[in-house]
Amino acid sequence: MTTSPTTGNRAFNHVVTQFWGNVARAYDTAALQHLVYRPPQDQMVAELRAAGSRRIADIGCGTGILTTRIQRELRPDAVYGVDASAGMLEQARTRSAEVRWRHSAAEHLPFADGELDAVVTTSAFHFFDHPVALREFHRVLAPGGLVAIATMHPSGPASRPIQQLTRSPRFPAHAPSPRETRKLLTDAGFEVVDQRKVARPLPSWLIPDVITVGKRR
Repeated sequence: MTTSPTTGNRAFNHVVTQFWGNVARAYDTAALQHLVYRPPQDQMVAELRAAGSRRIADIGCGTGILTTRIQRELRPDAVYGVDASAGMLEQARTRSAEVRWRHSAAEHLPFADGELDAVVTTSAFHFFDHPVALREFHRVLAPGGLVAIATMHPSGPASRPIQQLTRSPRFPAHAPSPRETRKLLTDAGFEVVDQRKVARPLPSWLIPDVITVGKRR
């Protein structure tokens, strides 16, 4: 859901943002949220609560369900919902007036250096230009700041079509493996402190996603 420095990624970004803008309302259906999106969001809220983060950005926030939960349940000093899809943000703005919504790509975040205590992203990282986005995450976080990424593990029958699409030469971004995600974070200057499967009511082979947690060095 973001802009990339390469032509292929820019084309992919346009397709993805247009798609999510069109499906923003369907994205909010209770069944879809319960089965697919709520489990990693529950874990993000738990990570933020444990870290005591007070300035938080949800990157690729979509219609803002997780972002507004963070605001409502944790009551931090500042919560930002960031997304490159205008359609998603249109829905998000109706959800909360307390969250600070920002129309921006993950690769060019609208924050000053060290402005945030935590950056989280769920079900969106596979759309980002990973090294560029992680450099931005590192830049905007204060030393010791939390980064938490929940993304699809590219294995098993359910994830192969997305993996094949996003690994094609035309679309260089892709869903990274857990090992790749750890290396990406380390290369960007983070210490990886945890990595685990997302617990959910569906079989893990159907939605094989993983949460990776790091701290800014």
